Amino acid sequence: MTQTNGPREPAPEPPRVSEEGDTCGASRVQDRVGRQFDEALGESMREQSGAGTIRVMRPGHAYTLEYRADRLNVRVDDNEVITDIGCG
Repeated sequence: MTQTNGPREPAPEPPRVSEEGDTCGASRVQDRVGRQFDEALGESMREQSGAGTIRVMRPGHAYTLEYRADRLNVRVDDNEVITDIGCG
């Protein structure tokens, strides 16, 4: 027999990109996750987001660790499908 100690707390909300921490505009282009990346899509993402630069991050490649708030980081998988978009 399992004993409960009152009502359970609801699960926390998933993390969201806040307007304050979204200096690269990543929240404006989240609808691109799951799409095939190409240079034209990357340029339209940079323009729509308002980011200063865009960096495409591919599996197995090395990247610098400096944080640039105005840079849009676009992570893609081995098939060039966008898996994540964020600032940095």
